[in-house]
Amino acid sequence: MNQNSKINAEYLQIFDKLITAQLDRAERLKHDECFTDFTSLEKIIVGIIPGDGIGPVIMTEAVKILNILLKDELESGKIELRPIDGLTLEHRAATGETVPKEVLAAIQRCHVLLKGPTTTPDKNSGLPNLESANVTLRKELDLFANVRPVSIPELGIDWTFYRENTEGEYSLGSSGIAVSDDLSVDFKVTTTAGTMRIARAAFEFAKANGKTRVSIVTKANIMKKTDGKFLDLCYRVAKEYPKIKTDDWYVDIMAANLVNPEIRADFQVFILPNLYGDIITDEAAQIQGGVGTAGSANVGSRYAMFEAIHGSAPRMVADGLADKANPASILKAAVMLLRHIGRPEKADRLDRAVNAASSLLDMTGTPESSSAAEFSDAVLSNL
Repeated sequence: MNQNSKINAEYLQIFDKLITAQLDRAERLKHDECFTDFTSLEKIIVGIIPGDGIGPVIMTEAVKILNILLKDELESGKIELRPIDGLTLEHRAATGETVPKEVLAAIQRCHVLLKGPTTTPDKNSGLPNLESANVTLRKELDLFANVRPVSIPELGIDWTFYRENTEGEYSLGSSGIAVSDDLSVDFKVTTTAGTMRIARAAFEFAKANGKTRVSIVTKANIMKKTDGKFLDLCYRVAKEYPKIKTDDWYVDIMAANLVNPEIRADFQVFILPNLYGDIITDEAAQIQGGVGTAGSANVGSRYAMFEAIHGSAPRMVADGLADKANPASILKAAVMLLRHIGRPEKADRLDRAVNAASSLLDMTGTPESSSAAEFSDAVLSNL
């Protein structure tokens, strides 16, 4: 056997292993669990994960506010805010695990999570080749729907994005193959069950909230097998909702549509594969006022995770400006968490208070800006 044949055989074995694992996963997806009924729980356990960088700063303020907002339920034991340690870059690097086993076990003993940003080391960091903690948690907890609302009433914008969370390019992001100095290959995954459940979640949301339009975003003209399948399956689900208008757009055109003032207010609900959803929702958040203003929900049948959509801001930390981080995003995530566990009145109170604080304070992340603590004090004064 010559050298090329040996290389081909080696990578065929790797590919076979990847495909077998994905086929097994596709089969498991056919037997999804029912969603958690929070009204039936004696105690709702909310895991608190500070994360890296500015994460502990903004989480401290979020917990301070939740302790006051949920005072009665915390004292009665109906809700518990449970700190979860160990999901830090330092501990993950020391163990060589993206999510250390004892941390994952602690997370799985909770019902929902409020999570700060975590750092994913790049290839030049000198740290182990760790996958994104978010990607790992989404897979381990099967958090298939990433839900991101963006609202700008003065512009007529009320968008809700349903980003598929467990497939696409990210699902095997650390499993690509560097075949040689001249060739590297990554993988993209689309399954029938995985696509249909995100599509159905989006259409169910649209139906329940009086939305009349759902837009599917892909690059199906180029990625014909994966995005083409995603598009076809979304339209199959759309047939179950004949009163809702369904259309589809290529991701590059949708990126332009969101900044087109003539048509952008017409969009309502979006369904997107993983990578495109990541990019488009950051663009949408920037239109709203920056990624620091947006929260994010990651929802599965058993677990749900709510987080700020921005990163850990290592440059702010390095510049000594961590205390100037804007907690609005993690507080918006807390609003979504409260709605998810059936506390809509408290969610509305917190949402109004965060909006009021955002209009009062200058949160630029510069030495002259207001601090995270000052922002949370302004929220408390408006509760």
